[in-house]
Parts: sequence; C-alpha cells; structure tokens
Amino acid sequence: MSLFPTHAWLDGLLEAVWLVDEKSLCILQVNKAAERLAGLPGSDMVGKPVTSLAATPQDHAFWAEPKATLAAGIHSHTSMLRADGVLVPVDRRVTWVNPGDGHAVLMLTMLDRSAQNATEQELETLLSELRATLDSAADGMLVCGLDGRVRAFNQRLAQIWNIPRALLLQRNDAAVHEHLSSMVVDVEDYQARLAAIECEPLLERTDILELHGGMTVERRVVPQLHKGRPVGRVYSFRDITRQTEVQASLRLAARVFDSSLDAIFIADSQHQLMRMNPGCERLVGPCSAAFEGCLAASLFGSGSDASFMEQVLAGWDREGFWEGELWLPRDNGAYCAVHLSWVALRDDEGRVVQSIGFMRDLTLQHAAQKRIEELAYSDVLTGLPNRLLLSQRVHTAIQGGRASDTGFAILFLDLDRFKIINDSLGHPFGDRVLQLVAERLQACLRQTDMLCRLGGDEFVIYLHGADAVVAESVAGRILDDMLRPFLLDGMGFSIQCSIGMALYPQDGVTLDDLIKQADTAMYRVKERGRGSYGFYQPQMNANLLSRMKLEHAMRQALGEQRLSVHYQPQVNLITGRIIGAEALIRWMDPEFGAVSPAQFVPLAEESGYIVTLGAWVMEQAVREAAQWMRDGMPIVVSVNVSALEFRQADFVERLTRLLAVHQLPPTLLELELTETILLQDAHEMELRLGALSELGVSLAIDDFGTGYSSLAYLKKLPIHKLKIDQSFVRGLPEDDGDRAIVSAIISMGRALHIEVVAEGVETSAQRAVLQQMQCGHFQGYLCSPSLPSAEFRQLLGKSTLGLAQFAPERPAT
Repeated sequence: MSLFPTHAWLDGLLEAVWLVDEKSLCILQVNKAAERLAGLPGSDMVGKPVTSLAATPQDHAFWAEPKATLAAGIHSHTSMLRADGVLVPVDRRVTWVNPGDGHAVLMLTMLDRSAQNATEQELETLLSELRATLDSAADGMLVCGLDGRVRAFNQRLAQIWNIPRALLLQRNDAAVHEHLSSMVVDVEDYQARLAAIECEPLLERTDILELHGGMTVERRVVPQLHKGRPVGRVYSFRDITRQTEVQASLRLAARVFDSSLDAIFIADSQHQLMRMNPGCERLVGPCSAAFEGCLAASLFGSGSDASFMEQVLAGWDREGFWEGELWLPRDNGAYCAVHLSWVALRDDEGRVVQSIGFMRDLTLQHAAQKRIEELAYSDVLTGLPNRLLLSQRVHTAIQGGRASDTGFAILFLDLDRFKIINDSLGHPFGDRVLQLVAERLQACLRQTDMLCRLGGDEFVIYLHGADAVVAESVAGRILDDMLRPFLLDGMGFSIQCSIGMALYPQDGVTLDDLIKQADTAMYRVKERGRGSYGFYQPQMNANLLSRMKLEHAMRQALGEQRLSVHYQPQVNLITGRIIGAEALIRWMDPEFGAVSPAQFVPLAEESGYIVTLGAWVMEQAVREAAQWMRDGMPIVVSVNVSALEFRQADFVERLTRLLAVHQLPPTLLELELTETILLQDAHEMELRLGALSELGVSLAIDDFGTGYSSLAYLKKLPIHKLKIDQSFVRGLPEDDGDRAIVSAIISMGRALHIEVVAEGVETSAQRAVLQQMQCGHFQGYLCSPSLPSAEFRQLLGKSTLGLAQFAPERPAT
C-alpha cells in the first residue's frame, strides 16, 4: 500500500521524484517525471534499492552516507544512467519527509540538466555579447568646494584613478589632487584646464583625459549650486575606453546580425516581430514584410496556437530559452524544416523586454542524412538493401527465433554466365540488366522477405519463417520467372540463374555461416549444370578424412615449431609512420606446404584448439612487443582473439600475468574482437571488456561492418578502434556503395572519438580516397605484407629513424 493516498501531488511536479524508505533505502513511489527521466515504468523501480539508480561509484558512496546525513538533506550534481544507456546529467536533492504515519521517508528529486549542458557554449557566447551591451559602467564622482577641498567621492573614482587606500584614509586633499595629476599623461595641459575651471565658477565643461596605463577618461565638470549660487564643483569621470569597446562590439553585433547566414528575428515584450535580418527575410520569403508587428509564432503557422507559446514561455521560465525543430511555411505552399532557438532577454526585475530567435534551415541537413542512410543501407545500383541492412534483419530474426523456435531460409542466387553480357554489351548495359533482374526477383517475394545484392551478379534472399518446403517453392518460382524473356533497348534476351539454399538453425546460426553454406550449395548446382536450385548438405564441405589429417598436423605443428607469428604494419595516413602491427599466425608444413589461416583457423575454432593457438600467439606477440619497447621502438601490437578464447573464465587473469612477466605496459597491447563476440552474453562481455579497459588494454573491432550488430554497443562499451573490413576497401574508389559505407564508418568513428583503421589497402588510389575521407590509419599490401619478426624489426627500425615512411598522397602540381 502506498504511503500517500494519491500520486496527484507528485505527478504535478516538474522534477523527477522518488520516495525512498529511510531504513531499507528501497523505492516506495515514483512520479511520472521520474518514469520519463529513467526511461522505466514505475512498476520496474518500486521496491528496488535506490542504489539501482546509481550510475557511478560516487553515487554508491553517496547512498552509503549515514542515515542522519541523508535525512539532513543533500544537494549535489551527478548523472543518471537512463534505461536506453544514455547518461543524463541531473541536479539531485535528498530531503526528509514525514508523511504523518510515523514512517521516515526520504524524497529524492532529480532535474534533467542535459539541455542546459548541451546549449551552454552557445548561451555563453550570446550572454557575453549581451553582458557587454547591457553592462552599466558607473562614473567616478568627485565633489570639491570652490577652494578645492574634497567634499565627497565614490569608490568608482578610486578605481578609475587607482587611488591608494592609504591615501584615501589620510583625508589629505592636496595629496589626492597631486595623485590625480600624476596619473595624467599630459600634466601641463591637465593643470591648465583646472586653472581655467577655477577662474569661472559657473563653467560647465567636458573634456578627454589620457591616463597612464592606456585608459581614456571623459571628464565632465558642472557647478554645484546652492540657492542659485555656486558653492563647489562636481567632477564626473567616465572610462570611455570600455565604452569605445562596447560601441565596437555593438557595431560588430550589428554587422553579424545583418550578415549572419542564420535567420534571426527580434520580438518585443508582447512577442510581436520588430525586426528580421536579411537571412530571416530570405528564409521566410517575399511575404516576410507582412509579418512585421505580428506575433512571432505566426511565422510557423502557429499564431493562433496557444499551446506553442505556452511551451516557449515554459522554456523561458526554466532555462531562459526554448529550442526545437519546426516547420516553416513557404510562399509556394511547401514547408521548410528549421531549428529554432528562441532566447528571452529580461530586465533587472526579471521581466521579458525582448526576445531573439535564431533559425537554421535544416533542408540540406535532412536531405544529406537521408542520402547517407540510403547509401549506408542500400545498394547504389539497384536500390536493394545491402549486406549491412540484411545483417540487421537477420539478427532480429535470430533473436526472435530463439524465443519462438522458428527458422528462416537464406537463398544465394548467382546469374549464370552473366559475364558474357558485360563483355559483349558493356558494363552500363549489364548494370541496367541487373536492375531489371532485381525488380523481377522482388516481385517473387513477400513483404516480410528481403532481397539483398551482395555485389556483381550475386544476390541473397532472406525468406522469413520459411522451412524447406517454402524455400523450394520460392526457388522454383524464381527460376520460372527468370526464364521469361527480358527486353531492353529493343533487344530480347534470357537469363538463367543458380540458387543455393541454407536453413536456420540446422545449417548455421549466423548470417555469415548461412551465406557460406548457401554459396557452397549454389556452386554444387553450377557443377551439376546450372539453372536449378539445391539445399546445403553437410557432405558438401571438404572431405572429412583430409580435414582430420589437417587437424592432426595442426596439433603437431606447434610442438614441432612449424608455426610462426608474422607482423603486418599499421600506418598513420597523415605522417606515414608505422604506429602499430597486427600479429598474424603462419603455418609452413612439410606435407601441406604453406597452409592458409583461412583454412586452419576455422578448423581450430571448431575443434577448440584455437584456445591453445591463441594463447601461444598472444605470448609471442607480447614478448616481441616488450623487446621492441626495450630497444627504443615502442608500438602497439594487435592480437586477434577468438570468441572461444575470449569466453575463457581466466582470460583476463592470464593476460594480466603475461603482461607482468614480460613487463609490457598494457597500453602497448590491443585485442581485436569480432562483433559476434560482443553480442554473445552481452552483460558478461560488458564486464570483461570493462576489466580489460581498466587494465589499460585497447580494444578493436575487427572486420567492422560485416557482422549483424545494431551498433548500440559502440556507445556503451570501451571500444578504442574500428577496423574496416577489406571487403569494403576492395571496391574503393570506384564502387559508390563501398565509398558510402567506408565514409559512414569513418564519420561514425570520428563522432564517437574511436580510431579507424582500413584493412586490405593495396593501391595508391585506395589510400588517397581514404585520406580524403580523413581515415586515421591503414594496413595492407600497399605498405607491406605480414613479415617475420626479424624483417618487421628492420622495417620498424627504419620507420623509427624516419628512413622508411609511407607518405600520404599529395595532389599533383
């Protein structure tokens, strides 16, 4: 039962409120504002410890304070972790409340300060200008008798003339006048003017004085009268140096107002438009003159909408400004999206005397954002979803399938002998054929399915909730539809395709696995004559006996010293210097020859031997990096960590001991993880990554963009580096889709302050376009293949001495 009979008084508060039991520190009640701030319904918070709201160790220490300290009331600033992972800055108060039934209750209130923090810089700039404009410069006053005796003065006089305090306390009038005279640059002229003033008791005069230190003072002299007769003189001194600066600032502000690209309007205390700058007139259009004297809200078609001004006034009362996105009507009937920041200017009594609105046209920004999303998630040629969007769709299906025990099908489709069309009729014609094929394939699918173009003439189809029967039916329908003739530029032709199919979960539990299996099945179809479809079968993989022999040889290779670690340099695109190296395992076997990692690493992962191999590679890399450091060539060494190895319970402890044994600073080690690892047991992975980050070890995401992540982990996990997969780099600079994806990844990395490394850079053209996109680093054959330790050491030594640099591209002169 609630301590209070109603929530009405709580829900009426603007602040977020939690009522907390003083003894157990458990949440008793929350108001609507608290639900909005936490991003959780009240039912999810009531009964929970109030420490569940704590986001930092300091917050936990806060609630560990003695009960008497909490009950006495505390006011502090902290942050709150919202349910969506956003850290919100808040103003926090704790007060003691007696509900009247004998229970002791603490009232925790929080006020969201994020909007205030977000606009702090802009407001600071604006307020500094307003402060310069509105700041009142008081005059220095000196009242003297006709005989020159000082009758009165103010503190501003002492400030302007820098009169020592001791001199003021002496009440030595002659000494004061002598000090004033000593402060003037032209003493002779100053004395002559004083003599002229003394000769004419009724003289009023204004002149300018130059003081030592660069100050310019305006002096005004008026007679002090009593019953119409002069009894003394009043001297007022104004520092016009500051006044000149203010006038210059006002002139600058006027120029800024007139020349600003932003639209600016000024409204009076009744919110009626007084003036618009040229930018605002251009944005509003030819009818801008008609708005003069109208309510400023009428610019947005909201002149009669009282709720809009209520929101604005509420924002002014809370923070002194209101901001948001609005639609601005145009003369042609269209609407223009704008961002409005509307600031209230108040007098000394807090009354609004004017307001200034700053508008920015968001049309280009919205268009650019839409185009970026289109390029990032769609194929440029066909407009179909690309692999990134397909990854997200399949990821959602896998998550839902685990709960509902439903599957889906992946179809890998390849056009048979499409190369003939490109070679005979040209690539432009072939591109148009691919567009027609995409339209025909799309017509064969349901709205819940997804058609994706991987590149070239390869397509992948996701069939939602499909089993083998449905997949076979769709494949047959596609083959039949593809047999219908195509007509382009008056030319009729036919296209045949081959389709391989894989089913989730029996054929694979990741998109990569399913595409691989479907691709294998498609190639088996091609081997059997093309123009048909087939399901993946386990026996399609490499011969089991050869796999067993390879696995046995792999297990023997480590003890017989047939494995080695090579290092591929990572190069800074700006300086051309080697800044790191990726440790890569290599195997030379007397029977199998040079065995590709792509062949034996998956085998090691399937058999679990990857844990042993990974530990050996890690030790070799750490020992080598420590030696380089001792030789005066410290660089960061990156080591790939498999999912199985990373999930070992003692992984962090073993790594810590290894660093200590070889005395390698953790900052010189980087672990490369795949996106798949981060999405498995998300909570456990977050704790483990946090421990590694606290240790000082850097974390990189390998083959970024090829997984099926939602990217949410980038903002809540301590990721330091993204490695763009070479499949995206390979198409640079010609492939628009690859350019868009690479550019989007680089921009995202810069926005999140995460380093970006492009893998597989093989040409100068690829390096040049990466440099234009402001990518930080690259690795690939353009710099160097992976090298044995001794050879890499020589290359590193040359780079350290400046003898070997991989200079960035420069424009031709």
